[in-house]
Amino acid sequence: MKKHFRIYFKFIAQHLKAMMEYRADFFIGILSFFFIQISGILFLSLIFQHITDLNGWNFEELILIYALFQLPRGIDHLLTDNIWLIPRYIVLGQFDKYLTKPLNVLYSIISERFQIEAFGELIVGVSLLIYVVPILGIEFTFIDILYVPLLILSGTIIYTSIKLFTATFSFWAKNSNALMVAFYDIAEFTKQPITIYPKGLQFLLKYIVPFAFTSYYPSAYLLGKVDGTTVVIQAVITSVIFAFLSYQFWAFGLRKYESAGS
Repeated sequence: MKKHFRIYFKFIAQHLKAMMEYRADFFIGILSFFFIQISGILFLSLIFQHITDLNGWNFEELILIYALFQLPRGIDHLLTDNIWLIPRYIVLGQFDKYLTKPLNVLYSIISERFQIEAFGELIVGVSLLIYVVPILGIEFTFIDILYVPLLILSGTIIYTSIKLFTATFSFWAKNSNALMVAFYDIAEFTKQPITIYPKGLQFLLKYIVPFAFTSYYPSAYLLGKVDGTTVVIQAVITSVIFAFLSYQFWAFGLRKYESAGS
């Protein structure tokens, strides 16, 4: 484990050096993601100029959902964004180089790139939390200090697991980017309370593509709308199951891989 951490940070250091060669692009990338996320808040504010609540959720409570939406998504973006490039590597015949390295293949891919643009999402998420928590009168207890990081970690694992699961189809289809985007973007539904959707979509967001545990349920817990212990247990179990299944599917696909030219 110590060796892997050392290798990872060396990869990150080299990647940051390369990015800093083009400092304008480096900072523009961060700012672009920052403004994209801010535009979502502006959209919400426009909606609430015409309504007072959304199925019992007021503007500040939706800000909380939006803030918590950014954190696991941002962490996933920051640490495992290279998974998006797996289909491209397979199509271009570049995937084979990872098979020759004396490291776990998935670890080699993930550690190769550190997506600095994700700080735009994380800055927005943290800033919104700092702004909205006092307005909503949320007071963090000791148990909250334990539960909230667990929920954010579980949400991050869910994002990464779904991304890895859909990327694995590239071993057969060669390019599964469209599938990856389709599944990953389902998370956009959880920028709002899932209770505004039909029962079938709620079931999908909770059990099939469980993005509800990345933002909606953590927000509902902090607002006292659901039981915290139940939500944490469900989120942790869900993330562990999805991580296990996605990695097993990845390992199966890797064994079946025959190179793009076969």
